[in-house]
Amino acid sequence: MFEAGDIREWRGHDVVDPEGHKIGTLESVYVDTATDDPSFATVTVGLPTRRRLVFVPLDRATVGPGYLRVAHDRNLVKRAPSIDTDGVLPATDEPEVFAHYELAYVPGLKGERRLARR
Repeated sequence: MFEAGDIREWRGHDVVDPEGHKIGTLESVYVDTATDDPSFATVTVGLPTRRRLVFVPLDRATVGPGYLRVAHDRNLVKRAPSIDTDGVLPATDEPEVFAHYELAYVPGLKGERRLARR
């Protein structure tokens, strides 16, 4: 995992895949509620009239000047679970986001949600 720094400053940066292909633009970062570490990002994708936010894990991500490089292929990310650009991820949809990337999903000890937007 990389050092988080001020994650608010990443907003608006390009998000690219391992090959450097642009996926979209970073909209927000979601932290793991158990650790407060950056866990997922939402990326704005789609045509101007049909934009949506897709989720991508930040494991093995690297930050460069003006971009965030994620460890997942552009096509996989673009098929990821999404929300409207003004939407909110319902807690009941969190497992689907993790499953898309074959990641284990474990809610909080009392069933709390795992992701929180920052």
